[in-house]
Amino acid sequence: MNNNQNLGLLMLGYALATPVSAQSLSEAIEYTIQTNPDVLSTTKERMAVEKEVDQARSGYLPNLDVTAGWGYEEANNPSTRRALNPRNRGTVDMERTELLVQLRQMVFDGFATPSEVRRQRHRVNSRAASVFAAAEKVALDASEAYLDVLREKELVQLAQDNLEIHEKTLDQIKLRSKMGVGRKADESQAEGRVALARKNLMAEEGNLTDAQSHYKRIVGKAPETLQMPPEPGKALPRNLDDAIGLAVSNHPVLRSAESDVEAAQAQRETAKSPFYPRVDIELSSANYSNLNGINGYNNDYQAMLRLRYNLLKGGKDYARLQETKHLIEQSQEIQANTARQVEESMRFSWNAMETVQRQMDFFKDHADSTEKTHVAYRQQFGLGERTLLDLLDTANELYVSKTAYTNAVYDHRFATYRVLASMGSLNNTLQVKLPEEATRIDVDKPMF
Repeated sequence: MNNNQNLGLLMLGYALATPVSAQSLSEAIEYTIQTNPDVLSTTKERMAVEKEVDQARSGYLPNLDVTAGWGYEEANNPSTRRALNPRNRGTVDMERTELLVQLRQMVFDGFATPSEVRRQRHRVNSRAASVFAAAEKVALDASEAYLDVLREKELVQLAQDNLEIHEKTLDQIKLRSKMGVGRKADESQAEGRVALARKNLMAEEGNLTDAQSHYKRIVGKAPETLQMPPEPGKALPRNLDDAIGLAVSNHPVLRSAESDVEAAQAQRETAKSPFYPRVDIELSSANYSNLNGINGYNNDYQAMLRLRYNLLKGGKDYARLQETKHLIEQSQEIQANTARQVEESMRFSWNAMETVQRQMDFFKDHADSTEKTHVAYRQQFGLGERTLLDLLDTANELYVSKTAYTNAVYDHRFATYRVLASMGSLNNTLQVKLPEEATRIDVDKPMF
């Protein structure tokens, strides 16, 4: 063996000994959340609503207005008529300039500003819960795509093993035929089963390609080296009642509905503000020239505390107040319906998990017993105690039983993740970092 061959063997051994970097489920989900359009859309909406908080908070700050003008004025008033000119009969045309600077600071606006700030903060929390909910949904979709790729890889391997078993059987039959102890019909039957095994392998390879394509659409990139994710373990509740309780307490969709109710209640407080007087401090400086047909400057400076109180507006404010009452009732009904949907989703998820869990032992026992039967039949076939049909039937049953057990394993793992998602705790359990926009804010924190 030359040096190049030695070097090649050393490199091959190093490659086999070096662990391949695997992409965990948590890493795949985190990448999906960072790039998924649905999650990014909800984060942008949350950021937009946060700016509405700043808009509402501006009501505490002063307003400064500047008005300037230049032009011509035609005036006819007692002052101009006293200096009667026969030619213009008291009408004066003059160039006019004006500059008005006014500073207004709200002192009391009927609690409109604090109520509006609270309403917008509740809306921010509602959108934060929507980001959380979108991340949970995307995490569940990514988990399903991740598990499906692993599932199909195992099913391809099972199909390959099944093909090898049938090819070995066919080789054994051909050898028996050459020795004169086999029958042509047995060889034809074995060839037919080999063709069927090849068809099954091609079908599973096609399913794997589909699963990889689906993974790329959900996650945003092709699957790398994947590994079986861990079981949730203690993260799962003990029973259905506990699961429902946790779902009702933590599910982001329900928390979003709760924040919408609180926002509607704050909106009602805002609608009450017109029934109070408004008080402002106003500072102004007005500078005019040639005002009202009188030549010269007119300067006016004011520092005023002004109260404004609307006494009649045709019932508009009262109608607005009644509208907010119905909006509160509407949001409460939406919250109640959301709670029902959350509970129903949990019941479905829990039932699916328990159903597969009850079937797991059956599938495992069936696969184990079928494998033992196939080994025994192969030995007995070599001794002439079993027919070829018996051997082929057990090989097919072995493939079917192992396929069923593999599907059950992955169905059960996904069912547990579905339960966690129904509680709104899938990302937390998998230790996935969520976007900052999924964090709720303190509604009662100081305004500035």
